[in-house]
Amino acid sequence: MRLLLIRHGQTPSNLKHLLDTAEPGPGLTSLGQEQAAALPDALASEEIDALYASTLVRTQLTAAPLAAATGLEVRVRAGVRELTAGDLEMRGDDEAARLYMHTAFAWSAGDVGLRMPGGENGAEALARFDAVVAEAHGDGARTAAVVSHGAAIRMWVAARADNVDITYAAQHPLANTGIVILTGSPGRGWRALLWEGSSLGPLPHTPGPDDPTGSAMPTL
Repeated sequence: MRLLLIRHGQTPSNLKHLLDTAEPGPGLTSLGQEQAAALPDALASEEIDALYASTLVRTQLTAAPLAAATGLEVRVRAGVRELTAGDLEMRGDDEAARLYMHTAFAWSAGDVGLRMPGGENGAEALARFDAVVAEAHGDGARTAAVVSHGAAIRMWVAARADNVDITYAAQHPLANTGIVILTGSPGRGWRALLWEGSSLGPLPHTPGPDDPTGSAMPTL
């Protein structure tokens, strides 16, 4: 199966550097809407069979233009929502960002019993994301597009792709509407074909603060 993991478009909380992971979450900025509108053309060469989004509003808004272009129903699944920040929710300081991302990549490294302060642990986060990927594969999708979130995508790919290690995932950004393309299956494993650190749509006119869930970070 070909798996397209797409980060949602820009949100107001991204601009404020906030760990905003609770449901339903914010919508998209004007730029985020433009980024979402650019997805159908950017992915025109892909024959997408199934389209998923998380239970957070921003992913569903990002998926909507792609759904309209392909005629696919957006399958909304909690399994591909952002990693819950727990006690770090809505913090925007460097300490919170480091702890959040270090915890996420510790899960990728196999420390799945570690718990986000006041939130989920790695076993729970990986299992829920795995379940959605397994659903798409089980339904016979040859190419599935999943609109998800920066930390969730980077953590899952570093844990599941044979050719992406934690250092790479930590040091390579995933911008709003950036995409990671993988091939494989839940049984055989996954291999990353593309890690796109740039937006597939318009870029900000002036750079803003890095969003911790998609930006590069110090090595663990």
